[in-house]
Amino acid sequence: MKLLKEKTAIITGASRGIGRGIALVFARQGANIAFTYSSSVDSAKELENELNSIGIKAKGYQSNAASFTDSQQLADAVLEEFGSIDILVNNAGITKDNLLMRMGEEDFDSVIEVNLKSVFNMTKAVQRTMLKQRKGSIINMSSVVGVKGNAGQTNYAASKAGIIGFSKSVALELGSRNIRSNVIAPGFIETEMTAKLDEDKVAEWRSAIPLKRGGNPEDIANACVFLASDLSAYVTGQTLNVDGGMLT
Repeated sequence: MKLLKEKTAIITGASRGIGRGIALVFARQGANIAFTYSSSVDSAKELENELNSIGIKAKGYQSNAASFTDSQQLADAVLEEFGSIDILVNNAGITKDNLLMRMGEEDFDSVIEVNLKSVFNMTKAVQRTMLKQRKGSIINMSSVVGVKGNAGQTNYAASKAGIIGFSKSVALELGSRNIRSNVIAPGFIETEMTAKLDEDKVAEWRSAIPLKRGGNPEDIANACVFLASDLSAYVTGQTLNVDGGMLT
């Protein structure tokens, strides 16, 4: 049985990494996929073709999640194309790491805009549709850094902690309409970006994790399937740490 059969999911920032992993696993579970990307046109087209070959309907949209107007237009376009919006995965995010004494205002503002304001923008954009349907699952991507903080990432940690507070508030506001809002806080997930890091450093990080390995995008995607599906029908306002035990 496919857990997301005939549901439509919007996934932001899905042309690579965790977002791409979520899109592929959702498609295998029967969901139709509308995904966004900012600049990776070739990667987006490749993903769109791969998703459609699985036998579901998929379409990529070039959209800036940090833009309120873009988010509204995206939600309207997806509703017109797919007929419903059942799941929203707010995954778009960036980092601009630096120690606080060296961090410029622009680096703080841009991380908050892309990581946190985008969650407001997209949740606001799909809210009316989900209220009319009287159902929906919103999944917001935070980070273990948003739970425990991290030196050199005040901007990123603030944005990811903000997502947790926002999601809990949405759960309280929309629960009576059967709209659920939950958070996933990934730990060290190995993607194309981490492949460029120093191998010794990565090995050190792995050894500090109780499960002795980094996660992969599918580990996050499987947790998303649980929160997107009816398996979690009585779960809302929660933060699920998917981190191999890092925060234990």
